[in-house]
Amino acid sequence: MIYKVLYQPSSDEVPVREQTEILYLEAGDVRDVRRKLADKPYNVEFIQPLTGKFLEYEQKSAEFKLEKL
Repeated sequence: MIYKVLYQPSSDEVPVREQTEILYLEAGDVRDVRRKLADKPYNVEFIQPLTGKFLEYEQKSAEFKLEKL
């Protein structure tokens, strides 16, 4: 399954909405996503599973790129 992860690039700073970044990952479940991101300095805000029409919509975005972790 593909997951959309919204995160702040640094967990040491106060979260600012304008600095929120998006990352797309393929993983088995949400726990697997968190495991893959554990060694990154990210402050994960939200993890959303993408399926069906939601996935199709995101894939049309120019920013859609599956990360290899």
